[in-house]
Amino acid sequence: MGSLNKNTNFKKIAKEVIDLEIKALQKLKKALNKNFDKAVKAIVNCQSKVILCGVGKSGIIASKISATLSSIGTPSFSLSANDCSHGNMGSISRKDVLILISYSGNSIELKNIINYANRNKILLIGITSKKNSDLYKNSDIGLITPEVKEAGLEMIPTSSTINQLSIGDALAISTLKKKRINNLDFKKFHPSGSLGEKLKTVEDLMLTKDKIPFIDENRLMTKALKIMTEKKLGTLIVRNKKKYTTGIVTDGQIRRFSSKNINLNSLKVKDVMTKNPIKVDKNILATKALSIMNEKKITSLCVYERERKFITIGILHIHNILNKKIY
Repeated sequence: MGSLNKNTNFKKIAKEVIDLEIKALQKLKKALNKNFDKAVKAIVNCQSKVILCGVGKSGIIASKISATLSSIGTPSFSLSANDCSHGNMGSISRKDVLILISYSGNSIELKNIINYANRNKILLIGITSKKNSDLYKNSDIGLITPEVKEAGLEMIPTSSTINQLSIGDALAISTLKKKRINNLDFKKFHPSGSLGEKLKTVEDLMLTKDKIPFIDENRLMTKALKIMTEKKLGTLIVRNKKKYTTGIVTDGQIRRFSSKNINLNSLKVKDVMTKNPIKVDKNILATKALSIMNEKKITSLCVYERERKFITIGILHIHNILNKKIY
């Protein structure tokens, strides 16, 4: 092993590696063809699981792509190429889509899997850099990741694995778009962690039932002030006899009335309220609701469901969002 040169410019080396990988991705972008469309359609139409397999670094990439597919609701797992030759091929069925990844396309460990897929008519997508390889020739759909210059001795898998990862991500996101997966769908697969918090909806955070500070529009403000004090939200949701939301009263409005020396005790709630309060659907993301509050300079939102905008089923206060550290 050579000695370390004290004058080695590591930042320069890093930039050279990144430049090589950018060039590799540019080649990959140009190499995309109709087979990519076929691969996406095969994944979307898969009746069972999408199974990925590779050897060495390609096997690690296969695991990552599989995890990404699972995260968007496409059942997927990765297999060890070595284990497949010792019984694990039994987990691959005819309804599955099998994706094999190999730079050379001639890895010995993959030959048994290729033969098994062909023999059992399992749809095989091959990702390789060699068109004349066993993998490409025996795949139902072949995807080429162009031959590229590797960083570090020009033989360490770097640029090539970036391309494998990128085409895997492209397949996953194309599948997501084709299946029309939205934030709510994605949230089902990510209930925990920081990502789960960011995907929380208004329904997850809103106050409901007895916690909603309702007041009839014909009640006197003396009663309204009592309810506002009890609920400690600084807000009242105003309703009519049909339980339709007609307005909102905030502590800010009350302060403004008081500053004008107006006697609130003699007024009805409907004389003080702001009509047509801002409402949001319970299914929008909490981050979107926070954006609305900031834009409108308000601290509370009425919440409705479906098309019934005139009925409030919950109230979302800005503190409900900030306490969860959703920004």
